[in-house]
Amino acid sequence: MEISNKVALITGGASGLGLATAEVLVESGSKVMLLDLNEDNAKSAVEKLGSNSSYVIANVTDEPSVQSAIDKTVEEFGGLHVVVNCAGIGSASKTVGRDGAHPLDYFKTVVDINLNGTFNVLRLAAVVMGNNEPNEDGECGVIINTASVAAFDGQIGQAAYSASKGGVVGMTLPIARDLARMGIRINTIAPGIFDTPLMAMAPDAVRNPLIEMTQFPKRLGLPSEYAALTKHIVENPFLNGETIRLDGGIRMQPK
Repeated sequence: MEISNKVALITGGASGLGLATAEVLVESGSKVMLLDLNEDNAKSAVEKLGSNSSYVIANVTDEPSVQSAIDKTVEEFGGLHVVVNCAGIGSASKTVGRDGAHPLDYFKTVVDINLNGTFNVLRLAAVVMGNNEPNEDGECGVIINTASVAAFDGQIGQAAYSASKGGVVGMTLPIARDLARMGIRINTIAPGIFDTPLMAMAPDAVRNPLIEMTQFPKRLGLPSEYAALTKHIVENPFLNGETIRLDGGIRMQPK
């Protein structure tokens, strides 16, 4: 799909991987709606991105909230062609820890945001995308989800997070099959360890072992590299139903 003059909705778009993606899409001629919960970050992001961007405060797990965000996107920019799901949370809780069993509510919350929230956004967005005028390939829309290498190499204390991201990976191909008749492609990116604001606050004792497990290059991933892959996925019409590890060859070891 040609990116120029298309409209993208990016969840978690006010910071980290989502904001880096917004920057690349705007530079490529797209109009971008940032969906986020942090209004201060969203305002700051839009000021940086310029007039081809806007924001909406919404909760990805709430159907009316997401539907309103999609409606605002169409109303403000005239359509919706691309969705990039970056909203999510991490987790750290062992199945059985010092305080007993993993809190079930915490497990449910992580899955609700990372998996259910991703599906909630894409299912509602697909309805709108299906009404777009098809291009020469019959393409009407592109969806990009964010999983994690934890879907494959989950660490101690990542049961909830790995389950949520494994679900994102697992639903990619069935959704691609579901949406094929509507001319909508879907792919998933599984990032390794990226230099996001969260990792920037981590001490060297946390960062260095992760870098050591990365094959090459020996560093954390850059948000711009995630954004470059999202751009390629949008522009490559034969890439569909796939999960792509973007991780410098890292294979997380138990510790």
